[in-house]
Amino acid sequence: SAMPAPGLTMFRVFTLSALLALAGSAHGFSGVPASQARSARSARTGASMADKPLRIGTRGSPLALAQAYETKRLLEEAFPELNEEGMIEICAMKSTGDMILDKALTEIGGKGLFTKELDVALLADEVDICVHSMKDVPTWLPEGTVLPCNLEREDTRDVFISTKGKKIEDLPDGSVIGSASLRRQSQILAKNPTLKVVNFRGNVQTRLRKLNEGEVDATLLALAGLKRMDMTEHLTSIIEMDEMLPAVAQGAIGIQCREDDERSLKYITKLCHQPTKIAVDCERAFLTALDGNCKTPIAGQAKIEDGKLHFRGLVAKPDGSQMFETTRTGAPEDAVAIGKDAGEELKAKCGPGFFAELEAVMASS
Repeated sequence: SAMPAPGLTMFRVFTLSALLALAGSAHGFSGVPASQARSARSARTGASMADKPLRIGTRGSPLALAQAYETKRLLEEAFPELNEEGMIEICAMKSTGDMILDKALTEIGGKGLFTKELDVALLADEVDICVHSMKDVPTWLPEGTVLPCNLEREDTRDVFISTKGKKIEDLPDGSVIGSASLRRQSQILAKNPTLKVVNFRGNVQTRLRKLNEGEVDATLLALAGLKRMDMTEHLTSIIEMDEMLPAVAQGAIGIQCREDDERSLKYITKLCHQPTKIAVDCERAFLTALDGNCKTPIAGQAKIEDGKLHFRGLVAKPDGSQMFETTRTGAPEDAVAIGKDAGEELKAKCGPGFFAELEAVMASS
């Protein structure tokens, strides 16, 4: 889709070596203490802060950049002072998760690999806010940072893409599906255990190219990403939620800043879409209760309908042979408690051996 030319903003790319050097001295990690960094920032005058461009940190993938430019657009609409040329900078950087594509996320450290470099840059005062796909954000945030804003959520469903059939059930036995998601893998194999799911990582464009080159027979992607990049013509069919429960926080964008940065907090809290934040908080509480990470097939979706919060959660074995589900309905203001309670219920249902067995299976695979 058409995107504003990088020339309209300051566009910087951080190299890996620069980030590693940055990580070595990042405030709050090592070197200069976070408190000292805070003192230095608070010493700036109000005038200089007002004139200072707002720096948006983002991954450099096409989807991440689309989300960063959408955030820029919303900020410019909401705050006239940011609508002047040069008042918002897009600072793109490669994450470890973007660079190591030949291994599953479970092998290289999980979803935090997509946010680590952004966290470092934020704490080192290299950027002011960070724009994330919420499903990539670990359930804990680095000390000194907050994530008070979720933009309005996009469609959370998954899509099926293939030239071999209209839906998963159409694929012949033994077909190969490319997916890096254990959540998707478990639900695919629950439908047809003869299908083979292989690690399939990279940005949307890379995955579509691999599919067209015949590396796999089909793949699954998030509809939200295709919509944000205006690429929905590539989908074969949309998978309804009762067929494939989406990931926790799928389709949601989160904006993070330093907890003491009043200017950034003022800007991003105004952009927050409360119904999305309530749903995402519920889902992430569910994930936290399950100690969820990329090594566990977990799905969860919350939605406010007719003034009530409706939640459905699932945890499964990677081979789809066992699946535990739960649902909840309650008041939106109880979102975190609802998610936590649902997670604790499934943890009890699974039993203590379930997660130990999962760890052992993943370690040996």
